[in-house]
Amino acid sequence: MSNTPARCQWCSNDSTYQRYHDQQWGVPCYNARELFEMLILEGAQAGLSWITVLKKREGYRAAFCGFDPIKIAQFTEQDVERLRQTPAIIRNKLKIESAIKAARAYLAMQEAGEDWVTYLWSFVGGQPIQNHWRNLSEVPVTTAESDAMSKSLKKKGFNFVGSTICYAFMQATGMVNDHTIDCFRHQPCSVLAGQHR
Repeated sequence: MSNTPARCQWCSNDSTYQRYHDQQWGVPCYNARELFEMLILEGAQAGLSWITVLKKREGYRAAFCGFDPIKIAQFTEQDVERLRQTPAIIRNKLKIESAIKAARAYLAMQEAGEDWVTYLWSFVGGQPIQNHWRNLSEVPVTTAESDAMSKSLKKKGFNFVGSTICYAFMQATGMVNDHTIDCFRHQPCSVLAGQHR
């Protein structure tokens, strides 16, 4: 009899992936810096596998000043070129520039008096959406909520924020609980959603 807990079908045997699935994915996040980090990382993943990004996460944190929007917003063309030579991250010029754009858009929102956390969570009505999928094939890749988030973020100057990226971001940050019901994390994430601040 195996002691391995039942996990979502997308979670491979890779320990980095399992740790992420078990400890972070689907856990409601209300930390502004962490939400900013996840949006950048989800954008960096476009066209690649998520495990590629996860394995470079520490490299990203070092390269992007711990995802401090104030510092990233000051990056110059020289910084872009420097980052394109950094193997610890995905060296796609458009994705690097996208992170800088995101930092500037984030700061513009802050200056306009918009709270980043409240803004992002408003797309799910401030409360995690609890889904009860039986298997992976039922889980959507976009929803009306991710469509709305994508449209709004683009208007604010963000890019690499298509609806599919936004939905992956919502899943990762616990705005939706998309652990399948057979997964050992489904119930704990439901409980965490009920403890909403």
